[in-house]
Amino acid sequence: MLVIGVGSYGACDYDAPLNYQTTRCIPFRYKNSVENQKVLEVLMISSQSGPGLLFPKGGWENDETVEEAAKREAIEEAGVRGVLEDFVGFYYFKSKSNQDEFCPEGLCKASVFAMRVEEELEVWPEQSTRQRAWLTVPEAIKRCRYPWIKEALEKDFSQRYCTDSTGNKND
Repeated sequence: MLVIGVGSYGACDYDAPLNYQTTRCIPFRYKNSVENQKVLEVLMISSQSGPGLLFPKGGWENDETVEEAAKREAIEEAGVRGVLEDFVGFYYFKSKSNQDEFCPEGLCKASVFAMRVEEELEVWPEQSTRQRAWLTVPEAIKRCRYPWIKEALEKDFSQRYCTDSTGNKND
C-alpha cells in the first residue's frame, strides 16, 4: 500500500513541499491478433479541457488509499474496473489548474499505476463528458496530451508490458 501525505485534494506532499498530489492509472488489456500474438492495448479518455487523450486521474479522499482512488477514478472517468498490477512510478509536472495558496507553483506529483481491465461498463458516471478509446501503445504515445504521460507510457509502462516495438506480447 502506498500512502502519501494526508491524501486529500490539494494536499501537499511533505517530503517534497508544495506538490499537489494526484493518482492515475493506465488501464490495459491484451487482445489476440490474427497472427495469434497478444496485442497490448491501453484505454485513454478524452480531456474535458482541450484536445488530446489522458488516462483516468484525480485526487483521493482522506478515507481511501491512493490505490483505491486510482481504481475509483478509472470507474468514474473511463467506466472500467480492474486489478492494479504494478506501481509504474512517480511523475512530476506543473498544472495551472492546481495553483492555489497551498501549491502556488502548481507543482504536481502523480502516482501512476498499471491496471489490468477486467470489466468495461456500459454506463459510468462521466460517460456524457468523456470518450474512451482502446489504442496500441505506439498509437497512445502519439496521442498523449502531456509529455510526462507519454514518458510514463513509453518508458516505464512499456518496459514492463510490451515485448516488441509494436506493443505485442509474444507467448
